[in-house]
Amino acid sequence: MKLQSTQTKIIFIVSLYFLLFYNFTFFSKTLNVYPWNMENAYSLFTLTMVLYFVTNLVLNVLRLKSTLKGFLIALFFLSTTAAYVMDSYGSVIDDVMLVSVLHTDTKESLELLTLKFGVYFFFLFLIPSFLIYKVKIIVAPFRVEFISRLKSIGLSLLVIFVMIISAGKFYAHFFRTQKVLRYYTNPTYYIYSMGKLASTAFKKSQKPFTPIGLDAKMPLEQKKKLFIFVIGETARRDRFSLNGHTNKTNPLLEKEKVLSFKNVTSCGTLTAVSVPCIFSNLGRSQFSVDDATSRENLIDVLNHTKMVNILWRDNNSTSKGVADRVKFEDYKSKNLNTLCDKVECRDLGMLVGLQEHINSVKEPNIVIVLHQIGNHGPAYFKRYPKEYEVFKPVCLTSELSRCTNAQIENTYDNAILYTDYFLAQVISLLKNNSKEFDTSMLYVSDHGESLGENGVYLHGLPYMIAPKAQIEIPLIMWFGEGQDRQIDLKKLESKINNEYSHDNLFHTVLGLLKVKTEVYDQKKDILDGVILK
Repeated sequence: MKLQSTQTKIIFIVSLYFLLFYNFTFFSKTLNVYPWNMENAYSLFTLTMVLYFVTNLVLNVLRLKSTLKGFLIALFFLSTTAAYVMDSYGSVIDDVMLVSVLHTDTKESLELLTLKFGVYFFFLFLIPSFLIYKVKIIVAPFRVEFISRLKSIGLSLLVIFVMIISAGKFYAHFFRTQKVLRYYTNPTYYIYSMGKLASTAFKKSQKPFTPIGLDAKMPLEQKKKLFIFVIGETARRDRFSLNGHTNKTNPLLEKEKVLSFKNVTSCGTLTAVSVPCIFSNLGRSQFSVDDATSRENLIDVLNHTKMVNILWRDNNSTSKGVADRVKFEDYKSKNLNTLCDKVECRDLGMLVGLQEHINSVKEPNIVIVLHQIGNHGPAYFKRYPKEYEVFKPVCLTSELSRCTNAQIENTYDNAILYTDYFLAQVISLLKNNSKEFDTSMLYVSDHGESLGENGVYLHGLPYMIAPKAQIEIPLIMWFGEGQDRQIDLKKLESKINNEYSHDNLFHTVLGLLKVKTEVYDQKKDILDGVILK
């Protein structure tokens, strides 16, 4: 018997399938706020009906007669992925997350492919896609099809209106206080986010590129400067023993004269946002990825001085556009990174040959940016060599829900321990150059990470609802011989408990390197008042 149906009926059935099987996280979180009882029963019923008919409405608006099957199969795939990410890690698929997905390489994506994803893929993608592929769509004349679609859209709008009006008090509270819950509706919220992203991309294409800091000047001093800026990945502040963590995750840095700032927050909860924001002078309140990609950044300002040789080495995905106009080297590849094993190309590989680069530079000053893979999840166990597996037991899977909190935390801490070793090696390199250069290092993470607190894993939640674990980050400074004598370290140490954020870094780096430019804001410079004249 051959399956057959009209387009309108297919949309009604598919909407029901989405409602029943792709919205577990939405209903789970909704029931946490509005528990199932007689008082809430009708309100929850209307909410279910609203979600069903909103989905039906959206699909009817977007569907095209000639591509309905392909459209629905694509939605099944996207919705399956969204359901898996939300159900497994507590993340949401908004426009910012979609930007991050576009910047994610294949290797990072493959780490999310677990047995659990295979189950989702079979039941939520393959089965409905096969049924849609096999069904014969009854082709109606244009007028009949058009009227049918209008009726379906009209019915959806009517039911949505009636449901909301009939439970007005509930929806007044829901829309005013529970915006977060809407982030978990599938597929409606990610469809909305895709539209928002497309609109942003269109606006971006209309924007002219804006230079900044063209007046930047840097003094020619007797001793040259060598500054290494390390951008960490997914490191949270409270997992550093420098900041009081009970596991000794910083045994090497604790032996160095480093300053660890205790109250620093990130600009975003995703690399695609935070990295360009670190190098932007816009500040989090004005920052958008769209604006950042259409204007110059800190790296460009330093370049304008004509006094600095700039090198960006990246063992992450990309520089997110920050290093597009300077020398960029990709250390995710064995072509450059000589410290790649079967699991990972190691951060430490970025230091190989760096001394030769320093020796070859002709400019008076050198700035090197090292972008780590750091603690990128969920496969924390891949982020460090086996000899750094100090804290046990560990979690040896990307499917974090299969591990205990202790296993996840220990594995995460082992990756921090490897970053400790990496940073200690950076400092060692700088020490070896302290006779010829005034040397310094600044380390900051792009964002933090949730390790299962309240059922949330990884990062990427919208900033307004993100837990502290995703936005509280480590910031560490080190100054070499000569450079430390130009800085009042005691006065700087008195600032380590002050509130700072990524907003301060643009100006702090300019202040450290003594760059004079109209885009420098002294009030935002962490080193203001501590650099000796």
